[in-house]
Amino acid sequence: MSRRAVVAMSVAALAAGGMLGSALAMQGPAKISLSSASGHHHRMMNGHGMMSGQHSSMGSGSKSMGGSGWRHEPMRAGRMMNGWSFTTLDNPADPTFNQLLGISNRSVLAGYFGSGAQGHPNKGYVASLQGQQAAFRNENVPGSVQTQVVGLNDLGVTVGFWSNQNNANEMNSNFGFYASHGRFHTVNFPTMHNSTPPVNQLLGVNDAGTAVGFYTNTDGVNFGYKYSIPRHSFQRVVLPKSVRGSLGPSLTAAGINNRGDVAGFFTPHGSNSTFAFLQLANGASYKLAYPGAAMTQAFGINDRDEVVGAYTVGSGNNAMSYGFTWRPGRGFRSVSDPQGPGATTVNGVNDAGQLVGFYTDGAGNTHGMLVMPMHHQMATPMQPTPSMSPSMMTTPPMGTQSASPTPSTPAMQTTPAMPTTPAMPASSAPPTNAGHHF
Repeated sequence: MSRRAVVAMSVAALAAGGMLGSALAMQGPAKISLSSASGHHHRMMNGHGMMSGQHSSMGSGSKSMGGSGWRHEPMRAGRMMNGWSFTTLDNPADPTFNQLLGISNRSVLAGYFGSGAQGHPNKGYVASLQGQQAAFRNENVPGSVQTQVVGLNDLGVTVGFWSNQNNANEMNSNFGFYASHGRFHTVNFPTMHNSTPPVNQLLGVNDAGTAVGFYTNTDGVNFGYKYSIPRHSFQRVVLPKSVRGSLGPSLTAAGINNRGDVAGFFTPHGSNSTFAFLQLANGASYKLAYPGAAMTQAFGINDRDEVVGAYTVGSGNNAMSYGFTWRPGRGFRSVSDPQGPGATTVNGVNDAGQLVGFYTDGAGNTHGMLVMPMHHQMATPMQPTPSMSPSMMTTPPMGTQSASPTPSTPAMQTTPAMPTTPAMPASSAPPTNAGHHF
C-alpha cells in the first residue's frame, strides 16, 4: 500500500472514531475497522465502538486476561526539530503498525498495535516510561477480537473500544469500554438508532471518572456524549445553536480534562468541512480551525486547555496530515515528525506538554510517537501503581476567526508531494490564533 493511501485511510478513520486504525469516527457508516484512524481519534477519524445491548451494560466486569508482567524495551534516540524532541516508541510485538493515543501525568501511555486489516487485528496496550526504557503491558477486553486503548487518567482508569469481529471489509461492530482495577466494563449509549454495525467508542476520561466518546446513528451521524463512571449516567455533548437530529452536526467528543472542558470535532450538516471545538465546563464553546487547512480535528486536551489533534492539507491522494497544539491566547503550532513529514498525527497531551501520536514512514509503516518540548526536562518516571492495573493498566480562549477548513478523522500518513496550495505555517513559525466563539 502506498504511503498516500495509508494517509487517506488514517484521516478517514479518525473522523469516524472507530476501529479504523486510529480511534475516531466522523462521517457516517464508513468502513469501520479496528485499526488506525483520534481519536481519535486514530488519527484522522472515522469511527470506534462495540458490544451487544443498546443500554450501558456495566455488569460486574470481566477480569483482565493476558500476560501479567511488563515487558521492558529500550527507547530509540530522539530527533530534534523546531523546538521538539521526537522519539519513536513501538510495541515490539508489531514493528509495522503502532499508534499511541493517550498520555497521563504519570507518564503512562495508551495505544495499540495491528492495522485492523483482516488477520492483523488491533491489540491494545499501555506503556510506562522508565528512564531510557519503556515497559509495555497488553490490555485487551476479555473475549474480544480487537481492542484499542485510547484514553486514560492519573488513577489507573483506561477507556477505549473493542470488537468481536475482524472482517475483510473492515465493517466491524464497535463497543465502548472502561477498565478499572483489572476489570472491564462495556458502555454503549442508550439508543434504538444505532448504525449497522453498531459504533460506540469512549475516547477520553478525567480523574473524576467522566469519560467522553460518541456513537453513530442509522443515518451515519456521530453524536458525542459524556459518561459518568461513578454514576453510570449519560449526557449528550451539544454545541450551541446546533440543530438536533439528522440535521445537526456529526460530532465526536474526544477528550476531557479535570476542569470538565471537552475537546473534539464536528462536521456541520450538509458541509464538507470538519472543525475542532473546545467546550468549557461553563458552556462557552469555541470553534478551532487551523489556517488554510482542509480539516481540523481535536483529539486531546490537558488541564491548561491545551488542545491537540491533526489537520490536513490537500485532498484525495494528495492529502497530507500534520499534528498541532493550540493554547488559549497563543493559538496553533504545527507538529511534524521529521521521519513522517506530511504523515503525522498528535493524539494526546499531558499537563507537562508531552505529546503522543503516530506517524507513517516512507515504507508505509506506522509508528508510535512521543514528543517532548525541548525546554522540558522529563520528570523521574513514576512506576505503575496497583491502582493502575489491569494489564496496564475559565478563561475563554482568545483568538480571531480563521478561514473555513474542510473535514475528516484519525488516519495514517504517507509521503506525498507537498501541495502547492495552500501554504501551511511552518512548525517553527509563531503560533497563531484561530478560535472563535460559537
